[in-house]
Order: sequence, then structure tokens, then C-alpha cells
Amino acid sequence: MSFQGDYLFEKITFQLAAGTRVGLVGKNGAGKSTLLKIISGEQEYDEGAIATDKETSIGFLKQDIDFEIGRTVLEESYEAFKEIKSLEKQLEKINVQLAERTDYESESYHDLMVDLNEVQHQYEIHGGYNYQGDTERILQGLGFQREDFIKLTETFSGGWRMRIELAKLLLQNNDVLLLDEPTNHLDIESILWLEDFLKNYPGAVVVVSHDKMFLDNVTNRTIEISLGKIYDYNKPYSKYLVQRQELRTQQLASQKNQQKQIDQTEKLIEKFRAKASKATMAQSLIKKLDKIDRIEVDEDDNSVMTLHFPVSITPGKIVIDADTVSKSYGDKEVLRGVDLVVERDSKIAFVGQNGQGKSTLAKIIVNEIPHRGTMNLGHNVQIAYFAQNQADYLDGSKTVLDTMIDAANEKNRSKVRDILGSFLFRGDEVEKYVRVLSGGERNRLALAKLLLQPFNVLVMDEPTNHLDIKSKNVLKDSLRKFEGTLLLVSHDRDFLQGLTNKVYEFKDHKIKEYLGDIDYFLEQRNLQNLREAEKRTVVSSEAKIKTTSSKEDYQNQKKQKSLTNKLSKTEAAINKLEREIKEIDVELAVNYNKTIAALNFFDNYQAKKDKLAQLMQEWEDVTMKLESFA
Repeated sequence: MSFQGDYLFEKITFQLAAGTRVGLVGKNGAGKSTLLKIISGEQEYDEGAIATDKETSIGFLKQDIDFEIGRTVLEESYEAFKEIKSLEKQLEKINVQLAERTDYESESYHDLMVDLNEVQHQYEIHGGYNYQGDTERILQGLGFQREDFIKLTETFSGGWRMRIELAKLLLQNNDVLLLDEPTNHLDIESILWLEDFLKNYPGAVVVVSHDKMFLDNVTNRTIEISLGKIYDYNKPYSKYLVQRQELRTQQLASQKNQQKQIDQTEKLIEKFRAKASKATMAQSLIKKLDKIDRIEVDEDDNSVMTLHFPVSITPGKIVIDADTVSKSYGDKEVLRGVDLVVERDSKIAFVGQNGQGKSTLAKIIVNEIPHRGTMNLGHNVQIAYFAQNQADYLDGSKTVLDTMIDAANEKNRSKVRDILGSFLFRGDEVEKYVRVLSGGERNRLALAKLLLQPFNVLVMDEPTNHLDIKSKNVLKDSLRKFEGTLLLVSHDRDFLQGLTNKVYEFKDHKIKEYLGDIDYFLEQRNLQNLREAEKRTVVSSEAKIKTTSSKEDYQNQKKQKSLTNKLSKTEAAINKLEREIKEIDVELAVNYNKTIAALNFFDNYQAKKDKLAQLMQEWEDVTMKLESFA
């Protein structure tokens, strides 16, 4: 694929098979999203060929989504089942006609009954009797509550709408899933659920992600695009990095040894060339040298931005003091009576599900939105704010250089080009218009712009969105060295590890403090869930509440864990069986006579459907039992 004569990538070759879960990685601008568009058929390519089975279905989660206004969450999710919805309309139309007719003995009435039977059969084949339950299961896994199902999609934030789009994609049971940064808008709980879902997905998955932990937990293969080539290894990301470095070390050592031999041979050629008696030997050595297959070392794109956040002046001991802060958007209450005291040099992470108020509190702190309660900043506090959609505030009609110059003051205007250079905007790149920049490049420009103002408190809302892994590592290292106060809203576990010393969990309009980093928070959250199970109470026959014994609690915990494992295995079996039945249905549609001629076809086919019905009942029973532990 080339743009204006320059190759984005060239002569790359790979295959995808069922069960392959690929982490597609590389720097911003390397061509990851372009490659996904090419695979999905959305974009043409210049050279080469893509071969795929005609029946292969491909699902593509893009960053840009567009919903039709007026649909509820369930209605929008059901859009994943276009074939089923079409069959439902046909069934409705036939049933209306049957209800209106009285000529029961006529041929046309008989034809209607035949049509009804055929459409019902197709409806069953396409999963018409299961799709509503599947939809609710997926939506709940992605963090939606049952009461959310009937709400209009336009009442949800962009992050939640992205979840609906992801739910639609997961429900389609495509043979190939292409996911472009699926975790950008997910909270930690939903990321954990998505990891489990993808690990059991029977088809092929290609994920573009900058979340190293997510890649390690989900993928079994890594393809990196670097300098127009790909590096393809059957390893998750972290193991791939180790293996690629080992290979590069071996290549360097082999190249060094080969070069020694070449140097020695060239010296002998020069020595023998001067003597007539040795001329034949010299020619022989020259031919030998020409035949040597020169060892090449894989090129590595090590260009990264350099970043340093200076502290302007030292503020007072208390930098933020919030008292009974509340915030509602119309009828929806987000925060209720929140108290927060932030001391100088604190490093704080805001975590929790989307919509629980993390970004809202960040905006209240920087005085961007009105609220109830009091929010006071301490003495000499200067706040810099990096919004979740910071890149959207950039003017697309300006160049990179003009964007910086317009934001600079008399003191730092002369440093603009140096700052841009440290963020990898060098030479002619500073004359690029903002509108043509990739998401990662816009984020880098927004970070560069941030450095033009003095600050001692840094509030950042999802700063790693669209940043490649190397840039994320640079940002993390810079924040670790930052000597001021840091408030960080993020769902990126790997990024948060070792970066903060305090975590606030946002839940049910309130915040809860954890004195430790993100690993401590996750550990405590799990312990808390166990404690809640231990404190589970039952009502006795005398209507008195009686605490279960510790032995009973232990047994309940074992049962709960066993049920959770069983639920996961049942879901995996359901996915596998649904895929097998779908393949048979497709085969029936393509070659009916040949398929049914197979030995015991109908017995095997019915057995699979019976087994699926049994598994669905088991899934429902296990879910009900698990809910009794809540």
C-alpha cells in the first residue's frame, strides 16, 4: 500500500486461521488501521492479493461510529441480526394474512402455510429463538444494566455507544473479528470480560491495541508493522518482544562473524591480486565472495518522543479541597456529596465503570462545568488539564507549527520548534495540517501544546488513547518523574502500574479511597467481593436474619467459584456448537442434496440442536444460581 509514491508497507504476507488471535502492533502511522480496512474490504490496495472463502464473514470495529437517533440500546443491538429481523417481518406479514383469511381449503391458503413453515425453519436456523437472550448476555458483560436496555442510545456517552457497537459485532459470530483499539472506551471490569470472551472466540481475531496487558492476555500471535515490513511470531506481545530481541542479537553476532570472514577474504584477494602466480586464486576468492548471502539485521524503528513535565512553582500543602460535590445531567445523577482532599505531590488514579463520574469530577476540578457543593484550589495552584478528547480541541485548518505558535507566549515562543522536535514533528512535518494527522499524532501535538503553560498540578483524562506502546512508555516514565501533583483518569492497567500511590474507585455516585497502586486496588476489590459473599445473610423461618457460619461461607465461596467456572465453560461450548450448526446450515443452503446424503446426517444434526438447547438451559440455570449469591 502506498501513498503519493511512498510505501506504507510493501510485500507483506500472512495467513489467518480459526482460533488465531493476532495482536497487530506498531507505531502511530505505521499502517495498522489501514491494514484492517484492507482486510475488511473497505479500502483498495495497490499490489498483491487477498484470498478468502466466499462464505467467510468479517466483522470490523472502527473508531468512528454513527447511530440512528431514536433507537433504544436493545433495538440498536438487534441491528446485528439483519437476517433474523427480516425473517421476523416476513413471519409477521404471513401471520397477518392468515388471520384475515377464511378460505382454509384454497390452494393459496395452503401456499401461505408452506411459506410459514419455510420461514419458521429459516428463523430457527439463524438462531431466531436465541438472539434476544444472547444480546442481553453480551450487553450485561459489557457493563450495561437491565434498566439501560430501554434507554435511547443518544443519551449515552461516546464510550458507551462504542460498547453497543462492540456488542453488535460480538453477536454476529463472524469468522473474522477486526478490532481497532477496542479497550479505549472500556472500564477495567469490561476489559476483563472482553478478554474472557475473545479467548473463547472460535474464529480468527485481529486486535489493534496499545494495552500491553490486554494483548498478553488475549493474543497468541503478534504481527508488528515496522518501517514497511511485518514481523510475525506465534507469541503474545511481551514474549514476542523477547524473541525478536533475541533474534536481533543473534543476527548481529552472525553478521559480525560473517563480516570478519569477508574482511579476511578481501585482504587475501588484495594480497594475491598483485602476484601473477596467485591471480587464479584471487579470482576464485572473488567469486566465492560474490556468492555469500549477506546476513541482514532487522531494522528497528526506535524513534520516540522525549517528554519532561516541569513544575512551575511550589503550591501549598493542600492543592484541592472538595466538599459535598454533586453533579447531575438532567435527571441522571452522577456524583452525590463527594468529599476529596488532595495533598501536594499526590499521585492519584481515578478508576471505575464509564458513566460513574470520573471525567465529570476532573472537569469540576478544572472549573469546566457547573456543580453543587464547593471546590477550592490551594495556594499557588496552577492546573494543566488534558481532556479525554483533547485532540478534538485542535483546529484542523491550522498547521502543526501554527497551532503551537498561537498557544505560546513571549517567553517560550522561541522554543516551539525544539518542543515539536522532541515530539517527533521534525522538518517539513511541522507544516502538516492538523486535519491530516493520525489519532496518535494529534495526541502528541496536544501533549506538546500542554508544555507551553506553567503548571504544578496535572489532571489527565485517558491520555494514552491512540498512543502507541513506545509513546505510552515515554509518557509513563515522564509522569513517574513529574514532581508535582498528578490526577490520572485511566482504564489502562499496565500504564497505571507503579505510577500512582492512591486509587479512588467511582461507584454508585460516590468515591472510595484505596491507599496503594492499581494492583493493590484490584487485589482489594477481589477480597471485598469475597467478604460480601461471607456476609451474605438468609432469613430464618421466624423471619429473623441469621449469619451463616464460616464453614458454610467457605462452602458457598467454593460453590460460587465452581458455578463461575461452569458458566464460562458452558458459554464456550455454546459458542462452539452454534458455529458448527451455522456451518451445517450454510452447507445445507449451498448443497442440500449432497449434504443430507451423508451418513446419519439428520440424527447428527438434531443431536447438535438438542445439545445446544440443553446447554442454553444449563447456562440459564447456572446464571440463576449465581444471581442467588449476589
